[in-house]
Amino acid sequence: MATATRPGPWARKPMEHLARETGGDDGLKRAVGVLDLTALGIGAIIGTGIFVIIGEAIGDAGPSIVLSFALAGITCLFSALSYGELASSIPVSGSAYTYGYATLGELVGWIIGWDLILEYGVSVAAVAVGWGGYLQSLLDSLFGISLPDSISAPPGDGGSFNLPAMFLVLAVTGVLIYGIRESARANTIMVAVKILILAFFIIVGFASINGDNFSPWAPNGVSGTVDAAALIFFAYIGFDAVSTSGEEATNAQRDLPIAIIGSLLIATLLYILVAIVAVGLAPQDKLAGSDAPLSDAIKIGAGLDWAGDLLSFGALVAITSVTLTILYGQTRIFFAMSRDGLLPKVFSRLSVRRTPAVTTLMFGILTAIMAALLPLSEIAKLVNIGTLFAFLIVNIGVIILRRTQPDLERGFRVPFVPVFPLIGSALCIYLMSRLELVTWLRFGGWLLLGLIIYFLYGRNHSRLQLGEGPDEERAKLSV
Repeated sequence: MATATRPGPWARKPMEHLARETGGDDGLKRAVGVLDLTALGIGAIIGTGIFVIIGEAIGDAGPSIVLSFALAGITCLFSALSYGELASSIPVSGSAYTYGYATLGELVGWIIGWDLILEYGVSVAAVAVGWGGYLQSLLDSLFGISLPDSISAPPGDGGSFNLPAMFLVLAVTGVLIYGIRESARANTIMVAVKILILAFFIIVGFASINGDNFSPWAPNGVSGTVDAAALIFFAYIGFDAVSTSGEEATNAQRDLPIAIIGSLLIATLLYILVAIVAVGLAPQDKLAGSDAPLSDAIKIGAGLDWAGDLLSFGALVAITSVTLTILYGQTRIFFAMSRDGLLPKVFSRLSVRRTPAVTTLMFGILTAIMAALLPLSEIAKLVNIGTLFAFLIVNIGVIILRRTQPDLERGFRVPFVPVFPLIGSALCIYLMSRLELVTWLRFGGWLLLGLIIYFLYGRNHSRLQLGEGPDEERAKLSV
């Protein structure tokens, strides 16, 4: 039955619609508990950021990189609180896309969803590139094998394509297609391994710290410390992936906030301790630009080559875990957008094991190609701006939802609203302002492409715009 007018691009998706849409036995399988969810968050956070990006950022900050990690962690904490409230209020797939759709309207939801596709896809490519660097280091140390640049480095870095990075992404894609329970269990094991190895680095490395390596503390001043924080922000990306599992959590309203905030706090503590030890073990010039900075730090500072090899192994496990969890999050966001009609329906079809196999396979192949062809540093910057933008929307969404639906059941509530979400928003904007103009231009180009797709396809096929759903739901649409 045709409707006289469409709700318009600012229409918000009713909460009742979300709840009805995710019920039944034909949806995603609820099989993930609080331990697995927390491991999912830690698995998504601890990886390339601490094992690789520290080598990229220490050239800006020097030993004050310890403060850079703290600043990035505090920025994320305010956003994590907002994610916790929205995840407990809207426990469905889609993360910030769904939150934006329900609080700020369809167009904003689309923009943030399109942004998250970029963030997650490019993030997977970036961490896979870091995996290749540690694999090279480990093979060379243990077996004297050196992979030729032609198959281990992208164009621009002296090679043709990064075969190890491509292999990792395709292998993880296969695991995700097989099933969510199996993926979660594999990730939990990998998380335990990488936490133990980082704890080993902290304990063993602490005994060999040289205080002289902490001077000069901030060779490039406050500006260098903040610039490093904007880059290091990449190390914290991932806790939001927990929120994409809202429909697969056994007790979403209780467990999602615990997992989101808990995984961030655990990762932040580990990061600061690792940064202190790494800086104390080796001079700044020895770590800056290193592809395997933690491995190099313990070899230089403690003289333990075998420990460096163990760190390289830990990095491989850690980065594999990140690849799995971030690719998982990306497919669930795309799944949610397709289910809403904003993307073709084929991407919301589930396999017999109730996983979005078509979407997972598509993104696995596309991301593998990116990982094979793109350098790490530029990828990290593009991921950072996309993530900060997503966090900004989530913070604003908490404030709006408190005003528009004050009686909505919330498993967790952000304290001191609107003060904390506003602080989170301001910190996101500040770190975004520290990124280069070329990063902004690339991000703007991606969003422009997304707007074109929305107005040519998404708006014309949107279930909300077409009035699909019960009449009482359509009556609640806000324009």
